[in-house]
Amino acid sequence: MTSQPPSPPPQPEQPAEAVPTCYRHPDKETWVRCQRCERPICPDCMRDAAVGFQCPECVADGNRGIRQAKSTFGGGVVRTTYVTWTLLVVNVLVFGAQYLVGNSVTLELAMWPNGVAMLDQYYRLISAAFVHGGLLHILFNCWALYAVGPQLERAFGHVRFLALYLISALGGSVLGLWLDALNTPTVGASGAIFGLFGAMFVMGRRLNLDVRGIAVLIIINLAITFLASGISWTGHIGGLITGTLLSGALAYAPKNNRTLWQGLAIAGALALLAVLVMVRTSAIISGAG
Repeated sequence: MTSQPPSPPPQPEQPAEAVPTCYRHPDKETWVRCQRCERPICPDCMRDAAVGFQCPECVADGNRGIRQAKSTFGGGVVRTTYVTWTLLVVNVLVFGAQYLVGNSVTLELAMWPNGVAMLDQYYRLISAAFVHGGLLHILFNCWALYAVGPQLERAFGHVRFLALYLISALGGSVLGLWLDALNTPTVGASGAIFGLFGAMFVMGRRLNLDVRGIAVLIIINLAITFLASGISWTGHIGGLITGTLLSGALAYAPKNNRTLWQGLAIAGALALLAVLVMVRTSAIISGAG
């Protein structure tokens, strides 16, 4: 008889490796891990990284340290000039309403000092900038806005550019409130456009660009303002002064706390114009105008 070697004792079974689950969605199995924190992440939580994938929290942490790009004078980077196109559309739509409805739209929106002071219709100080006196009038203003608006919107950002446009229009209306005949209505975006012309000049000087072209354009339009009949010189001059001063404050604001200084400049311009409106309307009401 030959002896048989004893059989080896039974080996314990190896436990199956547990399948990891997503740390944000425990019901989803995954073998992919975040490249930064190494936590398991499912396809819904994967974010493309330079190598592999990252979880949403790690991506957010990384973005906090990235400085956001800014426009030339501190606004957000503008890829599409939405404000310029919106202003153009509004001008065209209002002009279309003038053409279809007639003088009622013009009379309701035009700026005239007695309407502002005696009827408390302060909206006319802005609404007049969207009403025009004829086809040539709106064509020139829309062409000018199309020509210089996108450059300024990209330089200042959406919000600052819109403030520059509207406050320039307001500045033109305020000078008209002070110096125009009390029953003389005025219309047009020319105050805002002259403000943009002034801003183009300021921007060019700030960036050391050749500003002779815009300077000649301003001089020619000023000459037309005073030589041609039926043009509101107050709206043009008021808009030019307001736009030039405000754009200067925005363009030359200190880089440290630039947003704060620019906000103060915009608020200060509005406050000054509001005071001028209140003083003038009080004078008109009391009969001193």
